[in-house]
Amino acid sequence: MTVVAEVVAEKALYIAGEWLPGTSTLKNINPSDISQHLGDFAQASQQQVQQAIEAAKFAQPAWEKTSLEQKQKVLQAIGDELIARCDDLGKLLSSEEGKPFTEGRGEIYRAGQFFQYYAAEVLRQIGDIADSIRPGVSIEITREAVGVVAIISPWNFPTATAAWKIAPALAFGNSVIWKPANLTPSSAVALTEIIHRQGLPAGTFNLVLGSGAEVGNTLIHSDQIDAVSFTGSVDVGRQVAAATAPNFVRCQLEMGSKNALVIAEDADIHTAVEASIMGAFSGAGQKCTASSRLVVLENIHDAYVDALIKRMGQLKVGHALEEGVFIGPVVDNKQLASNLSWIEKAQAHGGELAFGGNKLSMAHEGYYMSPTLFLNTQNQWDVNQEEIFAPMACVIKASDLDEAIATVNDTRFGLTAGIVTQSLRTSALFKQQAQTGCVMVNLPTAGTDYHVPFGGRKQSSFGPREQGQYAKEFYTVVKTAYQRAY
Repeated sequence: MTVVAEVVAEKALYIAGEWLPGTSTLKNINPSDISQHLGDFAQASQQQVQQAIEAAKFAQPAWEKTSLEQKQKVLQAIGDELIARCDDLGKLLSSEEGKPFTEGRGEIYRAGQFFQYYAAEVLRQIGDIADSIRPGVSIEITREAVGVVAIISPWNFPTATAAWKIAPALAFGNSVIWKPANLTPSSAVALTEIIHRQGLPAGTFNLVLGSGAEVGNTLIHSDQIDAVSFTGSVDVGRQVAAATAPNFVRCQLEMGSKNALVIAEDADIHTAVEASIMGAFSGAGQKCTASSRLVVLENIHDAYVDALIKRMGQLKVGHALEEGVFIGPVVDNKQLASNLSWIEKAQAHGGELAFGGNKLSMAHEGYYMSPTLFLNTQNQWDVNQEEIFAPMACVIKASDLDEAIATVNDTRFGLTAGIVTQSLRTSALFKQQAQTGCVMVNLPTAGTDYHVPFGGRKQSSFGPREQGQYAKEFYTVVKTAYQRAY
């Protein structure tokens, strides 16, 4: 089952239960083979976004009143279909985003697990009872839906990130208006098709494709939106926060990071190298959790670097759907140009290019580059302070563990950090002192499981955590009710 089999790309807006054309279209290109045209996808106007807002506002009370068992059934069905179709939807995702098929398939599967998890959470919505300080008075604490939720999701995990926002929003009785990234419209339409088949009240879920300037700005400035959940860059996150504040709209922001992986003196070299490879280069480094800073203790530096470079030479770069590919293309020409410019900046600073650093030519013309490693870099360089979104890592030497931890924390970001060590004392110290929302020991820096919270500190995150039971802090409001018995 493909997108075009059910929905014509030019008619890919989903508003009030109907598929609609936009006022213009945008071409979707396969980054693995730019000669492959994946469709011309509808772009919404401001008027159509307003139509979606009004539909969501009208539908939300009915969806909130829908029985728990029906809500559970809907979310379970969405999750089940995603998992059952993870092969064909994974190919679709990889074709437009560029990540290897194994990663695309895995992302669809994980998206299904998010819906399944929140299907179960629907049936666990239990409040609290408290005694009053006054005799004969009882207190009930319950949670209710926030209302209309605008979801703005990125292109690097187009289905998974959307799923961990949409699933809890629906589970707790909210209506949704989803603005996905313009670079991955096929995946957005495919997920919307699945949701459409569940027969939600018209307007409960809406898809509005389009630019941030047209669609995103209309959503974040609306006084009819009750909450905005955004994942993207820090600069755009600031715009979202500024736009929602005058209307007192609750805001959840997941933004950038500059994650570090520490290689301690007692690290197992194989474990350290594999954690570095997965953390820095999977997904072509286009992850907010990517370990682009490799902080290496001096005594292990040379052995680790030699092993890492050898392993990097074994990584296969190629078409996302080609067997054995570890690194696919980056998402588009703009991203590729940005990545190559950062390589030039690292060299200008004085970094030693130890591996890669170049654009690659393949059988299919696409946005390919080699995995890249720089040695002898300094943490204060902008290449080690700014999020880059490239298959590129920089090694920073540290004389001891204290200096390594100080380097990890010397950043305006704080999403995730990791350490490779065989010492329980070292790992305990690192977990305690790392100024990040997530910490990984002897693992790649990555996202978290669907049942536990995800988010960061400093400029990486703002607002309540995502995922797990913590999601209810954003998607619900608390009501405290008193009753006196006569």
